[in-house]
Amino acid sequence: MDKVKKHFEEEAEEFDQIILRLIPFYAEMIDALVLAIPFEKIRPIKVIDMGCGTGTIAKKIKEKFPNSKITCLDLAENMIEMAKIKMQEYDDISYIVNDFCNFKFDGECDVIISSLALHHLVADKDKKSFYRKAFDNLSDGGVFYNADVVLGSNAYLETINMLKWKEFMSKNVSLEEIENKWIPKYYEEDRPARLIDQIKWLEEIGFVAVDVIWKYYKGAVYGGSKK
Repeated sequence: MDKVKKHFEEEAEEFDQIILRLIPFYAEMIDALVLAIPFEKIRPIKVIDMGCGTGTIAKKIKEKFPNSKITCLDLAENMIEMAKIKMQEYDDISYIVNDFCNFKFDGECDVIISSLALHHLVADKDKKSFYRKAFDNLSDGGVFYNADVVLGSNAYLETINMLKWKEFMSKNVSLEEIENKWIPKYYEEDRPARLIDQIKWLEEIGFVAVDVIWKYYKGAVYGGSKK
């Protein structure tokens, strides 16, 4: 088991380092999301992290809200295993391997969060459906926040977004790697939507106090509360 643990720790460290190299000001983005959770620190809030990855955000929430009950959900089993290693000191965190589109909530949550996951949903209707599911499964006063990749409101702004993203990545990886690996991967796998449209969808569904908590060109943290 020590060998398995070492393997996952090394893999998790690599994944987390890749995120820091590719996502502009990732640490600030995540801090903004956690700061937006409005509950008292001692409250035993029920949290679900949709697309938890290696558990970075869940761990930060647990550190800030020690009595929180967190469910970590991710499609990739190896990510769940990495999250378990990262949060092995806690015995009140649940882990589920599942597609968040097919996941069925077990009662209401006080906090639903997601990060760098929803932009993989192919169509706008899929994103709207997810936002509706989140709203329906929040407790009154509960909050939903998403930290994700977004599109600008027009072609010019999106061009600027992409230029600033490449500018950031170029500080950490080679131009060849950016142009031959990460940009093609983005166009092949990612289906982000305009931030302004997603704000509108949240309001139409019934979220209140909808706001953009943090933004840096292609990255944003946004969401709202239920009542």
